[in-house]
Amino acid sequence: MTDIPKTYDPKEAEQHHYARWEERGYFAPEINRDPNAPVFSIVIPPPNVTGSLHMGHALQHTMMDVLTRYKRMSGFRTLWLPGMDHAGISTQLMVTRQLKKEGLTRHDLGREKFEERVWQWKQEYGGQILKQIRREGASVDWSRERFTMDENLSRAVREAFVRLYDDGLIYRGNRIVNWCPNDQTVLSDLEVLREPQKGKLYYLRYPFREGGGSITVATTRPETMLGDTAVAVNPNDDRYQSQIGKTLMLPIVEREIPVVADDFVESEFGTGAVKVTPAHDPNDYEMGVRHNLEQVTVIDQFARMTDAAGSEFAGLDRYKAREKVVEKFEELGLLEKVVDYEFSISKCERCKTVIEPLISTQWFCRMEALRDLALEKLQKDRKPRFVPEVPYEKVYSDWLENLRDWTISRQLWWGHQIPAWYRNDGEVIVARSRQEAEEKAGTNELTQESDVLDTWFSSALWPFSTLGWPEQTEDLKTFYPTSVLITARDIIFLWVSRMMMTGLKFMGREPFADVYVTGTVLDKHGQRMSKTKGNGIDPLEVFDKYGVDATRLTLASVGSTDTRWSERQVESYRNFANKIWNAARFCLLNADGAELVNDPFAGERANLPLHDRWIVSRLNKTARDVHAQLEQYDFHGVVQTLYHFFWDDFCDWYIELSKATVTAEADSPERTIARARLISVLEQSLRLLHPFMPYLTEELWQRLPVQHSQLLHPSYSGVEPTIMLAFYPQCDDALVDDRAESEMGAVIELISRVRNIRAEMSIKPGERVTLLIRAIEQIMPAFETNSTQIERLTRGKVIIQDGHEVPKASARAVLSGGAEVAVPLEGLIDFEVERARLSREKEKLEKEAGKLEAQLGNADFVARAPVEKVAELRARMTEIAQQRTALAQNLEALS
Repeated sequence: MTDIPKTYDPKEAEQHHYARWEERGYFAPEINRDPNAPVFSIVIPPPNVTGSLHMGHALQHTMMDVLTRYKRMSGFRTLWLPGMDHAGISTQLMVTRQLKKEGLTRHDLGREKFEERVWQWKQEYGGQILKQIRREGASVDWSRERFTMDENLSRAVREAFVRLYDDGLIYRGNRIVNWCPNDQTVLSDLEVLREPQKGKLYYLRYPFREGGGSITVATTRPETMLGDTAVAVNPNDDRYQSQIGKTLMLPIVEREIPVVADDFVESEFGTGAVKVTPAHDPNDYEMGVRHNLEQVTVIDQFARMTDAAGSEFAGLDRYKAREKVVEKFEELGLLEKVVDYEFSISKCERCKTVIEPLISTQWFCRMEALRDLALEKLQKDRKPRFVPEVPYEKVYSDWLENLRDWTISRQLWWGHQIPAWYRNDGEVIVARSRQEAEEKAGTNELTQESDVLDTWFSSALWPFSTLGWPEQTEDLKTFYPTSVLITARDIIFLWVSRMMMTGLKFMGREPFADVYVTGTVLDKHGQRMSKTKGNGIDPLEVFDKYGVDATRLTLASVGSTDTRWSERQVESYRNFANKIWNAARFCLLNADGAELVNDPFAGERANLPLHDRWIVSRLNKTARDVHAQLEQYDFHGVVQTLYHFFWDDFCDWYIELSKATVTAEADSPERTIARARLISVLEQSLRLLHPFMPYLTEELWQRLPVQHSQLLHPSYSGVEPTIMLAFYPQCDDALVDDRAESEMGAVIELISRVRNIRAEMSIKPGERVTLLIRAIEQIMPAFETNSTQIERLTRGKVIIQDGHEVPKASARAVLSGGAEVAVPLEGLIDFEVERARLSREKEKLEKEAGKLEAQLGNADFVARAPVEKVAELRARMTEIAQQRTALAQNLEALS
């Protein structure tokens, strides 16, 4: 106990304790010996195998670990299952770049050798993030670590695909898709970014075949006009009623195209007439289907013009073709005008290449039946329950109601190869294996589909594939459905909804009851962090600088609200960690004899000193509040609750109120019991803090002079003691004492106000003061009984005001409940000197207030200045007003 260092070294504790926890199997649910224990399970959103830890990961992992440790300490059989996603496009890109440095392409290796190379890369470079997750203190069960390309998970993917195909929910078709010319693969709608862009709107005239005249269309993509097969107008647009059904001559190409009427056309856009290119625009594609229009592909998968665009355009890049088309129209006198125009452009979310809509033969998943399962579960059972409910439940349901079929095939080599084979006659055979396919086809002359599945297809199965599905494993029976999903709002569609649909489809139950949507950690300017902007904060660097515990506490306090990153906040929680360490050090250095007392608060509570009854009540109320807040996922609230209990109640007051007895020289029963009580409250406080600050709490808990094994939850009997398996403190309602809290609150307020008076009036620390106290009958006994404490902590002499007249030159304070305290100033200070000092201070504040009023009265300044700056100035104005009032009162007392 006496060898506790003066300062806390987070790094040493972080390295030592995590390795011990993992080696001893504390993270696995099997550590719980109670077969009837309740179950808590949660799956990690699998980070990409190519990824590294960023603030979003650290935020989510902190919250997941808080819940996991809390539930484990509460006696639950707890599983937090870790793993990684194979990240098809990203991983293939990484290995392709590596090959390029060697002068090779994946085609030089062939598919089989390329896949071997990817596995080699994964073993050597992939999964760095898993090492980083350990650094966070994440108590995941590493013995159950999963990877979406593991054989067991791959088998689950094949099983799901076959079942969906057999149910008619997967089909192969020729439809328009989002194509990335850079990654050379199709993308789902959810993998496409829509970004505003400044560009041009080109007004092109299309002449009528007969009778002269023309129709002008407006377009942002002139190059696609080479594939136009119609011009469309709104049927209710009076300007074009007589022209519907007529024929136009498409310039340059000289193809005859009709004028058609379609409700989709917005009369307000451009001229009210739009060109229709069914092969290169999703909306035009739908119009083309409705009007049976020809689909002419003029741009290929490399974003170059095809032969169908004409000999003088074939092979040109799409943007070069745009320039040439505009030149041609100008030469033909058919370019009416070009205007600046801002519009949204679609880009690949990974490489940011502009998407090219193309008609392509792909595999699709019909979503109507799956969507209906999810909507019914939401409407009937309110599952999943979103926290916060607003706006995420509506966002989720609105998206489901407007869901379109999911493009699930990808033109990659890395991923789950689609379990479909083709006979020589073109017939498709879908099977779980080649052997099964050959049996179904009656031949071994089969060619497997070369495409792989969208990465999100395997991720959609994550809550149950990781537990052994399609086998009915013990893990699947025990831990499915999981308890809660913690995730970011940007993957509600990509992942949350798909897990819900597949869970209901294959398991007949939702994969989780609750979905907690975290806030986002923004940079100091309020922008989202990103590699592109270079404004990201590396959590590992923050760990190194401030310690993991301080960082975790900062992240947990984010809760569900977007928050600007502030190192000052992390620094404040590092100071909190140091406060805990110093408080514990004081307790440990004064702990001799404390270990001899089993239950230091035993006995008749009424006989306990007020500050002991008060801290026991505050401790139990804190435990009650923490449980309630964690059950409601109020992470921010619980951080504040724990912070204020430990810093304010325990450190600032209970230690101070106990100090005289605890540090007394005489070895007495009073000193021993006071020390034991201090250690007892500290020990329970550390357990309450542990889910948030695992390293610091374990480091201190192990040093306490207590029977550690007796503090373990009964489910972990026989285990080497660790705070992470100790019983999480519960509230004992019998120990909540509102009267003690009210009386102690009055004493604390009195001491605080006298200390303020001493500071405001510049009374020397060594000077003793007289305290004239007047209070109502109910609270007066608290002042009388605790007068020794009051006098010690204020360096004052308590006089209960009963007929005593308060001198005019007194500093006064009105307390809650109508009590008053007055401190006579005669003989304590030089009135004239103090009046001069207070006057100068008042004048200084008045000048500052004048400047601030001028700034805030300037409408231009308020409009231009950052919102937080204006708020800061207004807060300062309020503070100055309070200070001026206090100064005026003090000056009056000295007059």
